[in-house]
Amino acid sequence: MGSCCSSPASGSNGGKTAGVREKGQRRRLASAVPCGKRTDFGYDKDFESRYAVGKLLGHGQFGYTFVATDKSNGDRVAVKRIDKSKMLLPIAVDDVRREVKILQALQGHENVVHFYNAFEDDSFVYIVMELCEGGELLDRILAKKDSRYSEKDAAIVVRQMLKVAAECHLHGLVHRDMKPENFLFKSTKEDSPLKATDFGLSDFIKPDKKFNDIVGSAYYVAPEVLKRKSGPESDVWSIGVITYILLCGRRPFWDKTEDGIFKEVLRNKPDFRRKPWPTISVSAKDFVQKLLVKDPRVRLTAAQALSHRWVREGGDASEIPIDISVLSNMRQFVKYSRFKQFALRALASTLDDEELADLRDQFDAIDVDKNGLISLDEMRHALAKDLPWRMKEPRVVEILQAIDSNTDGLVDFSEFVAATLHVHQLQEHDKWNTRSQTAFEKFDVDKDGYITPEELRMHTGLKGSIIPLLEEADIDKDGKISLSEFRRLLRTASMSNLPSPAARNPQNL
Repeated sequence: MGSCCSSPASGSNGGKTAGVREKGQRRRLASAVPCGKRTDFGYDKDFESRYAVGKLLGHGQFGYTFVATDKSNGDRVAVKRIDKSKMLLPIAVDDVRREVKILQALQGHENVVHFYNAFEDDSFVYIVMELCEGGELLDRILAKKDSRYSEKDAAIVVRQMLKVAAECHLHGLVHRDMKPENFLFKSTKEDSPLKATDFGLSDFIKPDKKFNDIVGSAYYVAPEVLKRKSGPESDVWSIGVITYILLCGRRPFWDKTEDGIFKEVLRNKPDFRRKPWPTISVSAKDFVQKLLVKDPRVRLTAAQALSHRWVREGGDASEIPIDISVLSNMRQFVKYSRFKQFALRALASTLDDEELADLRDQFDAIDVDKNGLISLDEMRHALAKDLPWRMKEPRVVEILQAIDSNTDGLVDFSEFVAATLHVHQLQEHDKWNTRSQTAFEKFDVDKDGYITPEELRMHTGLKGSIIPLLEEADIDKDGKISLSEFRRLLRTASMSNLPSPAARNPQNL
């Protein structure tokens, strides 16, 4: 029987090395009262009157997990009981508070273990959660023939994990310990839903910031975590590792020691030549390869991965959440120079329908009334889902006006694509040189290899001096833009030299 967490009662820190937050030397004063014992968490105090504790499910560093029964209705739940006397330092108290806060933030998601309430008394904190009795995902993998899933069954499992990751990222959360042990099945039924558990290593991250500590589990840790510069993308890498294991029954990176595993993760690529990979679909291999990309900027986001043809439910984009990176790209678009905005629109026009499938899903998710246009209200509603930012109304208007190239007050799909392109991903594609040259030639009318001020005016229809638009891209200051300068402009997250007409009253994010 599984509990509500794979490392029960872990309070915060889990296993060893990449399974634990790195710790400095902590002095323990025998005479000091543990910080946990001195803390009132503000949780309800009537646990014992509401629940009857039953059998032990497991134990961890900070306490135990039990089955309990709700005295009011007889429902069975899982209770993580965390010992206050083991919370020696304030950081341990903060870890417990954060875990409860995270469970509250994700409450109601179909693939996250349901959080009922948190209680405390003088000795313990009690976290009451949904009881999952179907066991760990790891156990089901091991029980499968050849320890691997069929592609269809694997896609169902992976889709559920990606939904959890995408939801976490919208809340400004990174799970940081995605592994099969931290996913439980609600019941023993074959079609039981999967539930993410144990958010003890999870943390909130501010926009545009990175974590610099090493956390996670050795086999699933992303390269950028080992480089001490990680963010939400690390969860997607971990899901890629799990997918690889589901499909072939082996780990993509393996060595006898943790240091050896880390070297494999940093230096080597997964093997797609050994059996059973030759018999696995091209689509499945493409999916795994796009998740196990070492550069996090190029790796698919969780929401993008949900749009991949291998993982789509019956070929449909059912309930794909809004992609945090799409909202970020829209916010960034308003800051670009006018020339870069025009350049991105030209680049967007070179993509085909298949390449735009994930952005079509995102557009449809924002276009609530399904009229093929995004209104100001729909834009406001979408940006409000990005909880760490919580866009204010004037900034939403500014963003919509920057994207709305034909100034009709609405955003159509082509305008949306220009503002939300993942340029770093395109840059790694085989077609990058051809595609960027095609975009360049939309400006270079006479095909002499340069964009002149006259050609830029002709393409944009702008009046007045056109010279300021060229300044950002014209690196050698020869008064015209070469193909290499144009490509550099597309690659760099450059800021505007001139405010756009929509930014007459700029406000800070």
